[in-house]
Amino acid sequence: MMQESPDPEDDETPTQSDRLSILSQEIQTLKRSSTNNSYEERVKRLSVAELNELLEEIETAIKDYSEELVQQLALRDELEFEKEVKNSFISVLIEVQNKQREHKETAKKKKKLKNGSPQNGKQERGHMPGTYLTTVIPYEKKNGPPSVEDLQTLTKILHAMKEDSEKVPSLLTDYILKGEYASQQAFYLILN
Repeated sequence: MMQESPDPEDDETPTQSDRLSILSQEIQTLKRSSTNNSYEERVKRLSVAELNELLEEIETAIKDYSEELVQQLALRDELEFEKEVKNSFISVLIEVQNKQREHKETAKKKKKLKNGSPQNGKQERGHMPGTYLTTVIPYEKKNGPPSVEDLQTLTKILHAMKEDSEKVPSLLTDYILKGEYASQQAFYLILN
């Protein structure tokens, strides 16, 4: 989803960049001179062919600037989306870590209480609260930071862990089978 920054050599040749710069300066000059009578005099002296040429140059500049604006707006939207995904990942990671701490403290307290009283031979069955909080998410370390897609997947798994959802095993299975964890040189995203 996130694209790399466009290579200036691919999109613009130096002459196109220079032309945009020159046209920009000409437009600024026209704006400044439009406040006085010299602009009117200058326009009156231009022939129809010169006016048409100037109009064509201005239309070309407008088109070029519009294309550049659209590209920059698309890039800005991608960067904003990436920022939102990263912030969401960080937030849910912190929430899961806090819940893990609480779960560990609660487990320690329960263990102390159980050591002091008889258990009557009863064991709880089924889904125990906090079961999925201790899940370890495998993650392949790459050269750079995780991709937006990786962060979205990890965020989804972390949300399920936070909610102690029974979807955690299937989400992890899908994640692993999808190939995002394909390397033998993997490290684990340890949530402690």
